[in-house]
Amino acid sequence: MDWQEISGNWVLVPDRPIAIVHFLGGAFVAAAPQLTYRRLLEYLASQGYAIVATPFVNTFDHIEIAKSVLQSFDRALEILQTRIIKKRYIPVYGMGHSMGCKLHLLIGSLFGVERAGNILISFNNFAARDAVPLVEQFSQVFSVEFTPSPLETNKMISDRYQVRRNLLVKFDNDSIDQTYTLSELLKKRFPDMVTFQILKGSHATPIGQDFKWQTGDSFSPFDAIGQWMRQEIYRELQGLETAIVRWLNPMGTR
Repeated sequence: MDWQEISGNWVLVPDRPIAIVHFLGGAFVAAAPQLTYRRLLEYLASQGYAIVATPFVNTFDHIEIAKSVLQSFDRALEILQTRIIKKRYIPVYGMGHSMGCKLHLLIGSLFGVERAGNILISFNNFAARDAVPLVEQFSQVFSVEFTPSPLETNKMISDRYQVRRNLLVKFDNDSIDQTYTLSELLKKRFPDMVTFQILKGSHATPIGQDFKWQTGDSFSPFDAIGQWMRQEIYRELQGLETAIVRWLNPMGTR
């Protein structure tokens, strides 16, 4: 199972996939999601989920980005369904981290997409002056803000968001997370369809990368310490992986 590029997306397809996950990353790590989120996405693929990770470059026009990544995904989806997966229907889930959450929320509010659910990790919806260095200095002279603005985004979600089933994930050591606000918006819209989980970790937990500890000819105390450190570092990412798979497939069967 290897990554392949399809219509500008990075795609990973296991044998007999049970669903497709459309992944969008955070603003400054989204240009190469197959690398920056490699461990998380490859784990989901190992559990039977086809991954379509759409790269993007951040601009101030988030609506245009949402439109662009959706068009790119749709092109890849058509190829997957006709040439690779060859199923008449396979459920599609959106999954986003940080800014990727906002893009999936915009997609679910502005475009007529069919989604079995969305997984929204570490949502934030800051104004440009708070999110981008130096913007505050320019905004004193020029009007600089994301499109839509944070208030416009919240109203759009409240009035128009159509994806009913949602998993919201907040990490307990994440000072820029705004998932509580999002949770209130979505619970008003779909009271019984929103799952909110607080996990151990930080805003960077989803981009944790794996490494293999190579032991010597004999297993030494140093090797034991190295393996223990590896387990501790990735315990938080494992918690995220487990939460996502349990929500995707509560029965635990393929």
